[in-house]
This record gives sequence, structure tokens and C-alpha cells, in this order.
Amino acid sequence: METSRLDKLLEFIKDEPNDEFLKYALATEYLRLNQAGKALEYYEDLTANHPNYVGTYYHLGKLYEALNRKDDAVKTYEKGMEIAKAKRDNHAFSELNGVYRELVGDDDDDDY
Repeated sequence: METSRLDKLLEFIKDEPNDEFLKYALATEYLRLNQAGKALEYYEDLTANHPNYVGTYYHLGKLYEALNRKDDAVKTYEKGMEIAKAKRDNHAFSELNGVYRELVGDDDDDDY
């Protein structure tokens, strides 16, 4: 019997329960498997216990949006932008800023 990607990740996390990359990978895998509740648990754990793991904020915000939790999404994007800016991660900041502006209806693009 072939071991699934999820099973492998769950085995890895047993040995490294505080590994932020494994938590992120598990959240992403649960999301891929349409298990939003489990994905949410891991993403929220990451923001609480590994707040500088910038990649979390985009995906958690998008999940909040999908769950119709707009206020949580806005706060998540704002926190992510703050951390990305502090880390000078311009790429992450730009992505977060883009989804944030789209969500709050703040498009500064010039209309032709």
C-alpha cells in the first residue's frame, strides 16, 4: 500500500512538532484535500507560534475569504504586510498588498 503525501507529512511532524515548514506543508495539503478546518488549524497555529513565516498570511487570508470571514482576512493581510515590510520581503508585501486592496476595494489603478 502506497503512503500518501498527507501520511508522510503526519509522520514527519511527529518527529519535528514545531517545524514551521512541516506545519505549512500540512496546512497546504489539507487545503488541497478540501479539509478547510484542518488547514485552518495549521495556518492559525503558524501565525500564533511562527509569526515571521510570511507565506502563511496570504494563504490564511485567502482561506478566510473562502469561509466568508472578511474581517479576519483583512486583519491577516494587514499583519502579513507588517511582517513582510519588517523583513524587507518586497515580493510577499506586494502579493499581500494586492489581495488586501482587492478585498477592501482600494484599487488605485488608473482607469482608461
